[in-house]
Amino acid sequence: MNDLQVSGAVKAYSAGAPVLDGLDLTVPGGTLAAVLGPSGCGKTTLLRVIAGFLKPDAGTVTVAGRLLGGPGVHLPPERRRIGIVPQEGALFPHLSVARNVAFGLAGRDRPARRARVGEMLDLVGLSGYGDRMPHELSGGQQQRIALARALAPEPHLVLLDEPFSALDSGLRGSVRAEVRAVLRQSGATGLLVTHDQQEALSTADVVAVLRDGRVAQCAPPEEIYHRPVDPWLASFVGDAVLVPGTVAEGVATTRLGRVQLATASDGPRDGLVLLRPEQLRLTGTESADAEGVVTDVRFFGHDAMVTVAVEGLDRPVDIRTPSPLRVAPGRRVGIGVTGEATVHPGPA
Repeated sequence: MNDLQVSGAVKAYSAGAPVLDGLDLTVPGGTLAAVLGPSGCGKTTLLRVIAGFLKPDAGTVTVAGRLLGGPGVHLPPERRRIGIVPQEGALFPHLSVARNVAFGLAGRDRPARRARVGEMLDLVGLSGYGDRMPHELSGGQQQRIALARALAPEPHLVLLDEPFSALDSGLRGSVRAEVRAVLRQSGATGLLVTHDQQEALSTADVVAVLRDGRVAQCAPPEEIYHRPVDPWLASFVGDAVLVPGTVAEGVATTRLGRVQLATASDGPRDGLVLLRPEQLRLTGTESADAEGVVTDVRFFGHDAMVTVAVEGLDRPVDIRTPSPLRVAPGRRVGIGVTGEATVHPGPA
């Protein structure tokens, strides 16, 4: 399988602190992984090290069991069998669609190139577009052609560098789904670098969150969202409600009421209890676990975020609720809690 293995990667620019600081990352073959993190965490540097555009100061990069970079070894990008889909596709404007796709097939004879181009255009759903020029395509079509070009030489790994950032929001979701389907059908291993949490969670099989040049957590999207390793990661990936609580016998007692924990606790202790806004619901005050006053309402169409100040909590809590919405700032409401929570070290 075309596994990607990055071990102990270190990369610093000039005399500054390392951008990659002993980073370890494993991506199983045939899966699509997303690399997510705040600006300056090392996402782009990691991609460039894997691609071979940068030589790491330490560590190794292995793809499909083949050492691409390490002590005394640094294969150039063209020998790594890695395809790259850059931002905005970056198609050659003077070449037709077919010639763009065939660009990496110079070592094959003309009939083989023609056949491979046809296969790739079929794969991305653009059969019959070979004679068109890039400017005659929509943004989504250009991204699919860029993916076809990257897949044509049958790479072990495809790197996608924020490939959907230039698309409008209405098109972005459909193109993401198409690209994911094409990668799965091709069997290629993919690594998507993005700053968009929603994109990472909805598109990837596994998500690696970077922090300070290392992988803070690498897991399936559901685990990243519901079982983050610490409060920082919980707040970075999605909206988080963090409330102090006392834990005993698998239950946390908080100002929002008693909350069942997803994992058993070792014994009585204090900590920060993590809930997501959709786990909170608005209720009448007569049967509520907690009460508060609405301070803000943000309407998003399909749902709304209601901010409620709760007595005894330093910060208000956010409650995601479906629309239509019938609350306004100043109204006193009840709060109920559903589902399970996780608990992290912190003040009670």
